[in-house]
Amino acid sequence: MVLDKIENSKKYWKLTERISRAFDYIHSTNLEELKPGKYEVENEDIIAIMSEYETKDKDECYLEAHRKYIDIQYMLKGTELIGITFQAGQTPTKPYDETDDYELYKEESSFIKLAPGNFAIFFPEDLHMPGLRTTGPGQVRKLIMKVRV
Repeated sequence: MVLDKIENSKKYWKLTERISRAFDYIHSTNLEELKPGKYEVENEDIIAIMSEYETKDKDECYLEAHRKYIDIQYMLKGTELIGITFQAGQTPTKPYDETDDYELYKEESSFIKLAPGNFAIFFPEDLHMPGLRTTGPGQVRKLIMKVRV
């Protein structure tokens, strides 16, 4: 897992070629004009999802994991907490869905804060629970880049 400011993103471009191209998309696209929805950047290899939603209480959310994709979550507006822990043999509460590439968990976790201008990278071994309220309900606008492993 990585948490950093978008101006430091070039430090991570060498992780993989696809991560580099995903950050290039972030920096070269007018994200303010991008409507909520799913966009194929490079077929199924790199996908952009613009999300707008209201944050929730912890008991309404689950930790999730992916097998096929790395998530880059970049906060544009609003603030949320994200629960995090490592995958270490926990039993999922919802088994792996191969079509949508996720499984869900109810486990204890630590928390990070994702604020405007911050991004987080979640690898397949990182369980993460996005969308949590900080102090009260809040609206967020976030870009999620799905980068095939």
